[in-house]
Amino acid sequence: MSRTNKIAAAVMVLLGLGIFAFEMRNLNLQVVWHTLMSLNLWWLAASLAVMIGSWVVESFVVRMFVEHEGERLSFKAAFRVPLVEQLFNNITPFASGGQPAQLVALMQAGVEAGRASSVLLMKFVVYQFMVLLNFVITLVFGFHQLATRFGPLALLIVFAFVIHIAVIVGLLLVMYQYKFTKKMVALLIKLAGVFVKPARQQQWQQTMDQKIDSFYAESLHLKQNRGKVYKAALLTFVQLLLYYSVPYFVLRSFGLAHLSLIEVMILHVMIVMIVSLFPIPGGTGGAEYSFKTLFAAYVPVASQLVLTMLLWRFLTYYLGMLMGGLALGVTPGRMAQTLPPEKNEPSA
Repeated sequence: MSRTNKIAAAVMVLLGLGIFAFEMRNLNLQVVWHTLMSLNLWWLAASLAVMIGSWVVESFVVRMFVEHEGERLSFKAAFRVPLVEQLFNNITPFASGGQPAQLVALMQAGVEAGRASSVLLMKFVVYQFMVLLNFVITLVFGFHQLATRFGPLALLIVFAFVIHIAVIVGLLLVMYQYKFTKKMVALLIKLAGVFVKPARQQQWQQTMDQKIDSFYAESLHLKQNRGKVYKAALLTFVQLLLYYSVPYFVLRSFGLAHLSLIEVMILHVMIVMIVSLFPIPGGTGGAEYSFKTLFAAYVPVASQLVLTMLLWRFLTYYLGMLMGGLALGVTPGRMAQTLPPEKNEPSA
């Protein structure tokens, strides 16, 4: 981990502490302490279990995509990948550092660079589709309630939905309309060239051509491994359900028994969509504000609301940073070759 990344991680932790200190400025500390002491530890343990469970399921996706012609990745090495991803997603704007970090983690485990890139591409495409599917389901069942109670946030959620649709459409265009996509991108860059120098325009064109060519070449693996893609989609769907259920178990740990698991998961999906719009690593600030706004009606006591937000944020954000930092210090197991059983030679 570079010095810059360490500084970024420290800044995000300090910023988070500052936000929590600000939120607790008007609270009675005795009430806060009493609320903490009355926590149901079983429900809290369940929230921790589903968070870790989502990483475990993701590691199965990684392991399944890596498996090829008898080669297998150990669970230890596969589990290290989502943890490293968590760390670098959480300290870089728009989670831009997660993909390169996963690539390095796979290469350290003995996966060849080109194949590691292919694995991460398939994982990324499947993840984006499953996020979109969860989002569509959420909009169908929960958007009306959200729009009537939280108007401004509803507009942000619609904007996030449009962004995710655009990403999916872009991926599909590259995969199935390769030549058309290259022409369209070239036209857009040419139009943008009105505002930039020719050298910069040429650099953009070369960069985009390289990225499109690389993505198209790797997308062929998706078409050739449809069975794996379908299995990975199912596992990723389960992974997301586990992740979206975290706040439900946190809220139950405070004795809030009147909650609906489905409603809480829908609200969490909305929060994740809103946070994805913020350029600040982890959506810090926006995440806390969204949680307070959406869950205020469910948690009427101020001390409980702030503490549930704190625990939720720790489990879904800071725990990933902590686990990712620990994972960096672990030497991953190398790829193992599983030889097929030898055939018995016919007797003379």
